[in-house]
Amino acid sequence: MTTTVPATVTPAAPAVGPLLLTGSGATVAAAGATALVAAAGEAVGISTAVSGTPIPASGFAVLTAIFSVLGLVIATALRRFARRPRTAWLRTTVALTVLSFVPDLLADAAVATKILLMLTHVVAAAIVIPAVARRLPA
Repeated sequence: MTTTVPATVTPAAPAVGPLLLTGSGATVAAAGATALVAAAGEAVGISTAVSGTPIPASGFAVLTAIFSVLGLVIATALRRFARRPRTAWLRTTVALTVLSFVPDLLADAAVATKILLMLTHVVAAAIVIPAVARRLPA
């Protein structure tokens, strides 16, 4: 008599493709949104000058894209190595968003400029963090 033992099935991790696709779309949206916030700030008279040098709206978009891509690298690593990727992502990105205010607070800029800079961080985070979180396993 032969006894067959069912193979243990390990659930496969979700594919990384949807995470990167969603994250890329959120990155583009966040880059555009931060550029619009910066342009709107300038339109109402808030300077974007730090240490006397104005930051163009496109500069906000570029930096948002760079840091969002770094965030996608973090999300991919958390997806692979964290026990609870979504929770780890949310904790990590909220902490990093708060830490991102430090350079703005220390910048040689007017108070309104500092607030505008921090607002762009919040706008980018509000777009990218939840979009990526939805694609990570709980």
